[in-house]
Amino acid sequence: MSYMYLIGAIISEVVGTMLLPLSENFTKPIVSGALIVAYLLSFYLLTFALKDIPIAVAYSTWAGVGIFLITLLGYLFYGQNLQWQSIVGLLFIAIGVAIVNTFKNESVIS
Repeated sequence: MSYMYLIGAIISEVVGTMLLPLSENFTKPIVSGALIVAYLLSFYLLTFALKDIPIAVAYSTWAGVGIFLITLLGYLFYGQNLQWQSIVGLLFIAIGVAIVNTFKNESVIS
């Protein structure tokens, strides 16, 4: 269940971030309110994910997947450029998140 909370936290954070440009520096009250709710929900759900997932794993997954999705959605919805270096960086993020999650149950580093 903790990973469901983490997925919810990631989605909420991505929604909030995607609403930032639409809020026009918080001058649009409804959009601004929605993005604040999305961010609060993201952190709220993240706290539940931390019950069973180590903080380093949860946070790296939350941040990494969030960056990946924001970059992709920024390209799709806001027409932002993706240079090949950005794509390589996104692949490294995906690989890093996969590695962190694969070895999450290993012992403490000596």
